[in-house]
Amino acid sequence: MISSASARLAIATGRRSLQRGAALVPMARAIASHNTVRAFSATPSAPRHILAIPSVSLKTNMARFYSSKSYPTHITISMPALSPTMTMGNIGTWQKKVGDVITPGDVLVEIETDKAQMDFECQEEGYIAKILVESGSKEVNVNQPIAIMVENKEDIEKFADFTAADAGAASAAPAATEEKEAPKAEAPKAAAPKAAEVVNAAPSRSDAERIFASPIAKKIANDKNINLSDLSGSGPNGRILKADVESYTPAAKAAPATKAAPAPAAPAPAGAAYTDIPLTNMRKIIAQRLTESKQNVPHYYVTVEMEMDKVLKLREVLNKSSEDKYKLSVNDFIVKASALALKAVPEANSSWMNDSIRQYHTSDICVATSTPTGLITPIVASAETKGLATISNQVKDLASRARANKLAPHEYQGGTFTISNMGMYGIKHFTAIINPPQSCILAVGATEKRVVPGAEDGEYRTASIMAVTLSSDHRTVDGAVSAQFLKAFKGYMENPLKMLL
Repeated sequence: MISSASARLAIATGRRSLQRGAALVPMARAIASHNTVRAFSATPSAPRHILAIPSVSLKTNMARFYSSKSYPTHITISMPALSPTMTMGNIGTWQKKVGDVITPGDVLVEIETDKAQMDFECQEEGYIAKILVESGSKEVNVNQPIAIMVENKEDIEKFADFTAADAGAASAAPAATEEKEAPKAEAPKAAAPKAAEVVNAAPSRSDAERIFASPIAKKIANDKNINLSDLSGSGPNGRILKADVESYTPAAKAAPATKAAPAPAAPAPAGAAYTDIPLTNMRKIIAQRLTESKQNVPHYYVTVEMEMDKVLKLREVLNKSSEDKYKLSVNDFIVKASALALKAVPEANSSWMNDSIRQYHTSDICVATSTPTGLITPIVASAETKGLATISNQVKDLASRARANKLAPHEYQGGTFTISNMGMYGIKHFTAIINPPQSCILAVGATEKRVVPGAEDGEYRTASIMAVTLSSDHRTVDGAVSAQFLKAFKGYMENPLKMLL
């Protein structure tokens, strides 16, 4: 028996081990973290394809490719999903051109996600043979091929006419989990046509199920370049038989084409009193997620007022003694007080998980930050363990890099609680929309001077008052829990020295 060749490529670490044999059906497996993609050729002369995936968060998937042309062994680099909400991205500037040598760690291209612009690093070595998606391309789907790499420089010119369709982009479909070798015994040479029409209708196959086929059916499918996942078997349990393959007529395939760019908004008529502004990826994601939040999350709102005089006095004293090492803002105290209140009332530090409620052990505070392209929420992780000066410097650094689109994914993905502060704009009170899967968001208003009752009857005094409103998910946080959280938060804000203990 002739053995099949197998190749394993450890993309995340750049390690490669290869075992070769005399193969009729070459097979390659690419493994990136927990993401697996399988690629097969249909005939002995067809190429082996390896789908390269960067070490980013991707759903586990398996894809099967059939090629109609013969190209040397190559690596298809696809658009990565650089954030959980990313379904498409924009291609920035390519840092490499066709013919350039690539070493592990080299930046290939800048990619604009729904949250930030990031460098896409390659963990393989080789040469750029073809760039499939040019700089400036918009709305490129995740997993769409964007470039081709080869190991040998002399192979570059052979990919001059290579297209995304040749990479299997148009016809790649998620395949089944790892297939075992089919039984050796041949199925009956032919199946009764009438019986095939009446009994043993093939069950619908999901992407995670095996494809059962007789050896002769597989051989004929390979010879005819037919994808078995397109067939419905007439054998027991939906097994694909010889007759199924021979009677199969493929549906006419549409000519492969790249995703058409959305038509630009028609220019406003002369003298029109409006301007249509194209949507950025970030704005689309904001619209989608906040609409889903308001539709699916049962919001309710609780408001409390607190005196801020002690915080303002402590802030003044600490800033005078800072020696320019930090400059505290009121928001820094709010972040710290929120983190400590979450430790005191952990029920508010939770997420709805459909079949459970996840309660977090650290207070990872998201601080809503306005940028030219939309709102982003960089995270102060484990804020309960950090001092005011550390929180102040970190918030300033995160906000600065957020406005410059320089945040790394872990700096804005996740978080357990969000603060939205509009006090600097003079807004006294507002309600904020929860950022799923979090359960709460705190809306902070401006501090204003008011006349309030004094210690004695008939006495009055002036005080600095700030109002905050907590938006909560009623599936996870009951009204009493919101009240307990705001009580704890108010206690820290009105007695700020407790934050320093």
